[in-house]
Amino acid sequence: MATWDFRHRPDPHSGAAPADLAAMFRNLCRSSPWKWQSLRFEYWNEPFAEAPSPAAPLVRAWLRRPGALRLESPEGLVLHSTTGINDSRDGLYISSTRKSWLLPPHLVTPVYDDLGLVRRRPEAAYGEPGFGNGRFSAALDPVELAGNAPVPLEFPGSNPVEVQDVRRVEHEGRPALEAVVAPTAAYHPADPAAPLCMPGRSRIRVDLGTGVCVSSRSLEPETDQYGHWLRIIAVDEYMLDDLFLAESMNLTDVRRHISWDVPA
Repeated sequence: MATWDFRHRPDPHSGAAPADLAAMFRNLCRSSPWKWQSLRFEYWNEPFAEAPSPAAPLVRAWLRRPGALRLESPEGLVLHSTTGINDSRDGLYISSTRKSWLLPPHLVTPVYDDLGLVRRRPEAAYGEPGFGNGRFSAALDPVELAGNAPVPLEFPGSNPVEVQDVRRVEHEGRPALEAVVAPTAAYHPADPAAPLCMPGRSRIRVDLGTGVCVSSRSLEPETDQYGHWLRIIAVDEYMLDDLFLAESMNLTDVRRHISWDVPA
C-alpha cells in the first residue's frame, strides 16, 4: 500500500506494487469534482514534452463550477464568456427531466480510498464547461480514463485504459502523477471526436492537488502531434459573477477617472 509524503499527498515512490500505483492513478482521475471549485489556468491545444513553446497559441481561462467559464487570448481579448450562470429553470423542466434533480458532485459523498482519493463516484450532475473541443472539458475531469468505479477483479480487461509506468513528476511547479496508458475496447471518451488518449500508447499527467489532466501526448508516430498542455495558476480563488459576464452590470472600474459635472 502506498503511503503519504510529508505534505500529506500520496507518494508513489513508497514501494507500492504496480497494481497499487495503477489504482492510485485511476482514483486520482475520479477525484477532480471534490478537489476544487474554481480554477485559473492556461491551456494549449497541442502536446509538449516538457514545456510549451513561447510562440505556441494558448488561451487563459477562469472557471468556477458548476458552469462559469471565461476565456481570453494572451492579449486580453475575451474569446468566450458565460452569460447565463444564474438562469432559473421553469416548472416544466424540473418536473419532466430526471437530471434536473441530481445534485452537484461536491454536495454528494463518494467512496474514498485510504489516500483520500475517490474510489467510487456517486450519481451526480457531472459536466464541465467546454470550448473548442471535448478534450478541454475532459481534461478538467478525466474520469473517462478510469470509469466511475473499479472493475471486478475477474474482469481486468474492462478497465477503460491499461495503466503502466506510474511515477511522480513535477508539472509547472506542481506535483503530478504521470503514466503511460493505452485504451481498451471499454474506453468510451466523453467526446469520441476528442478523446484524452488516442489508440496506442499515450503519456498522461494528472495534477495531484486537483485531479485535472494537465498533459496528454500520444506516443505513436502517426499521432504524435495529438494532445494538450495545461498550466494551473491558482486554485479556489474567489471569482465574482461579473468576471463571467460579457458586459459588467454591477461594478465600477475604479481605475477609470469619473468626471463630475458641477454647475457654474
